Amino acid sequence: MRRRVLLAGTAGLVAGAATASMAGTASAATPAAADRSAAVQPDIDSCATWGARPARGTISVLTNRPTKIIVHHTVSDNTNDFSRAQAHAHAHWVQDLHMDDNRWIDTGYHFLVSRGGWITEGRHESLRTLTAGNGLVLGAHTSGQNYGAIGIANEGAYHDGATPPTAQWDVLVTLCAYVCQQYGIAPTELYGHMDFNSTQCPGIFHDMLPRLRDEVADALG
Repeated sequence: MRRRVLLAGTAGLVAGAATASMAGTASAATPAAADRSAAVQPDIDSCATWGARPARGTISVLTNRPTKIIVHHTVSDNTNDFSRAQAHAHAHWVQDLHMDDNRWIDTGYHFLVSRGGWITEGRHESLRTLTAGNGLVLGAHTSGQNYGAIGIANEGAYHDGATPPTAQWDVLVTLCAYVCQQYGIAPTELYGHMDFNSTQCPGIFHDMLPRLRDEVADALG
């Protein structure tokens, strides 16, 4: 039976199958996806759960599978509020920034990982396609790569030497492993935003990519 995990709070606490009943989290994968059972399926708060604004236009779902994961940071405050409520507030902050300032149709990232270890869906439909293990929501996170990459953004600013809290790191590993499993992405295909564009993003996470690839590979078994 596929395992499920909720890693959240300062201790990165693991909850068992009982968390699967939490309203708005990912539902069971299709039988085909369930066969790929090495990685833990994390609980992800959907757009409906955190109260996202409706997208301003049509969400494009491509028929191809992504071939890589690109890691970002959101350059938000490095808050010590590790609560689920803060994760939801952060998701709102990112969506407002992308829709109101950037004039995009929705959040540009597919998923966000809070400093407390909570995962929220970014662009609408990202959770549904991930759970199914096919299709790619066209995001807006990395110029030149949006047609073939999943974008995962980490709450906080990490370009000035800050390091991610343990809960955030552990959940990032879990989410990346699950994305790799669902889409057949090799752990070696994890990159940082700066690998493709002129940016400081994702800060220290870029230096930690070799560790991330190794830990994702271990999680996949």
